[in-house]
Amino acid sequence: MDNSGPKKTCCESIQDFFTSAKFLIYMGHALSTWGDRMWNFAVAVFLVELYGNSLLLTAVYGLVVAGSVLLLGAIIGDWVDRNPRLKVAQTSLLVQNSCVIACGILLMVVFQFKEQLVELYNGWILTTCYILVITIANIANLASTATSITIQRDWVVVVAGQDSSRLADMNATVRIIDQLTNILAPMLVGQIMAFGSHYIGCGFISGWNLCSMCVEYALLWKVYQKTPALAVKAGQKEQQQELKQLSPTRDLENGQSPEESSQPLMNETSLVAKPDSPKQTGCCYQVSEPLRTFKSGWVAYYNQNIFFAGMSLAFLYMTVLGFDCITTGYAYTQGLNGSVLSLLMGASAVSGICGTVAFTWVRKKCGLIRTGFISGVAQLSCLMLCVVSVFAPGSPFDLSVSPFQDIYAHLIGEKTLPEAEHSAFTIFNTTTAAPAEELPPLQSYMSVSLLFAGVIAARVGLWSFDLTVTQLIQENVIESERGVINGVQNSMNYLLDLLHFIMVILAPNQEAFGLLVIISVSFVAMGHTMYFRFAFKSLGSRLFLCCSPEQKVETDDSPSLPTTV
Repeated sequence: MDNSGPKKTCCESIQDFFTSAKFLIYMGHALSTWGDRMWNFAVAVFLVELYGNSLLLTAVYGLVVAGSVLLLGAIIGDWVDRNPRLKVAQTSLLVQNSCVIACGILLMVVFQFKEQLVELYNGWILTTCYILVITIANIANLASTATSITIQRDWVVVVAGQDSSRLADMNATVRIIDQLTNILAPMLVGQIMAFGSHYIGCGFISGWNLCSMCVEYALLWKVYQKTPALAVKAGQKEQQQELKQLSPTRDLENGQSPEESSQPLMNETSLVAKPDSPKQTGCCYQVSEPLRTFKSGWVAYYNQNIFFAGMSLAFLYMTVLGFDCITTGYAYTQGLNGSVLSLLMGASAVSGICGTVAFTWVRKKCGLIRTGFISGVAQLSCLMLCVVSVFAPGSPFDLSVSPFQDIYAHLIGEKTLPEAEHSAFTIFNTTTAAPAEELPPLQSYMSVSLLFAGVIAARVGLWSFDLTVTQLIQENVIESERGVINGVQNSMNYLLDLLHFIMVILAPNQEAFGLLVIISVSFVAMGHTMYFRFAFKSLGSRLFLCCSPEQKVETDDSPSLPTTV
């Protein structure tokens, strides 16, 4: 006898998919990421424009953002862990979008009345506006960090349930959304500013975030309703279990049925909890709470069994081999124009998407930990092209030129005008750099071609490896510590990212860029060495054994998702 229900039609299946919690998370993430990408692209342009085509404000903003996440990452993660999921998601969403809207309005005022503001109080009003813009934008970035931790590192895991394959598919889809929005969102806001004005661009971004905030808020509520498991966190589950154990005795004493006494017991948490000691309620104890949270977060991160996997991902941020302002500035000195660079960035994004697709396929064939090992080998192999480019024809690499000569010359006050043309603000500032025709013509484009070929090809392994470490953290960190561990992971990423900018500041001339490339590849190699140690410790000799599709790879390197301890 067939007890199966009636089969759903094609239209019903499509309707179920578009109303599922998984699709609603994708939609919310796409809207959130689109707004983030537009703002991150535009705020750098706005700050450069406001400060007379100088990178000073942009550099200050980048330093403040990186330093804030570095110091507050663990505290933000702890706040995510300690509060209900819906409250965390809604609060971070409202703070993030409200700050972007306020920042956009403030920038519109500055662009419209800049000449008048310069004359007020010797320009101090304008300086105050700059400080407010950077401060509010930094708060928006911290709220964005909280949103990323709670949605991508927690909600996605809960929606995926105990299905590791479903979690891998969701992570890959989220990363594809990131790649697409990283291309399309800056293009849109860039066209608006090009054919309109910076004033119109600020207004558009503010309006977008206002509308997006309302839609995202509704989507979060829908996902929360469709996924009952989101309503209870690990700490709350343990508390409920303790209350249930006490309920039979209380029911007998009070002469009540369990159903009658269940609701009051859920509200009597304060009666079960132990009262705080006078020492814990003192002023000094409360003031030092963030410091203890910071310390305990880093200690908990160090004690995780995936510590070396997380460190390996952080080490990949210590590199100049990416499509940021540094590599773009170097490309300009090598004779590549904006059109060519835009095509290269598009190819890089396509390569990243291929990496996310390859992740899901390789994981099914070889398992999660082996996927990270394979991805690391692929990335490091492709980066060897970048090392070759340092010694290829057309490379400006010259060890006879001290990488620190610009700094020394500036300190002793002997920098001449020709030397100044090779400083960091000229080489890596495409806005104020000399036109391409004024630069010495290159003898060969082989070096820069090999460099970008290696960078683009390595994106396949990079994004596959990133997804591997992300899912390892999701699967191996208990639910009650997901926020703080991911917060510390973000701090580690920003720390290594800061170090790579410091490295560029110390060696800004183009003759030293080859040295930065070699150092970057060395850090990537050290990162993957850490991952190899983690993988070999987890699997031992089985790391080099190939799993057939029929074998259940979850039994050796893909454990079921933990919920609580």
